Amino acid sequence: MSAAGIGRHMAGECLPRHRHARGYIALVLGGGYEEAGDQGRLNARAGMAILHGDWTAHRDRFGARGAQVLNLPAVAGALSGAGYISDPDTAARLAERDPVAAATYVCDNFRSGVERRDDWPDLLAGALAADPDLTLGHWAEAMGLDRASVSRGFARAYGVTPKRFRLEARTRRALAALSSWRGNLADFAADQGFADQAHLARSVVAMTGMPPVGFRAKSVQAVARPRG
Repeated sequence: MSAAGIGRHMAGECLPRHRHARGYIALVLGGGYEEAGDQGRLNARAGMAILHGDWTAHRDRFGARGAQVLNLPAVAGALSGAGYISDPDTAARLAERDPVAAATYVCDNFRSGVERRDDWPDLLAGALAADPDLTLGHWAEAMGLDRASVSRGFARAYGVTPKRFRLEARTRRALAALSSWRGNLADFAADQGFADQAHLARSVVAMTGMPPVGFRAKSVQAVARPRG
């Protein structure tokens, strides 16, 4: 059985940008915080559930009341997103004896849709996540912004440069496609927007600690493994 845990965070606490290898659900039980990550900047408050995918990263800044956050395992087939459930206390009680049942309860009662910020760093984050091949200079020019100012402002908001944010989005896209790829890695790298196979390999190792071949083998084994 997968474990669950409640994180209790102090008022004004800040967690620097960090990465989670496994997807998970963050359910806010009390207080609130801002999460700046792969889904944009979210103002998380009580009742809100954030469904994270594998290898996602974010920075958290906690508000004047701090926050209590229940972390639950991801549910197979659930998509990343943010929304609300009407009864987080039921999920918390379920988690005490069965975290998987609690996670399933959250997904079954999940209502997608939250208020999102719409200033330019968040517009850029959304654009980069939707299209990792986006050219930053062209985007800045279209928005009437200076590219250097965009890079600095984005880093202040997200804890990472837009160039790095884009590379990580491209790498996650590649990881999702890698297990089903049947050609050679050089062609795969080009198909996923990397400069060459070495560029792909460096990015995959930086994110997962494994080269692409090792990651693909592990992913295929996980899919093929029978469930007990």
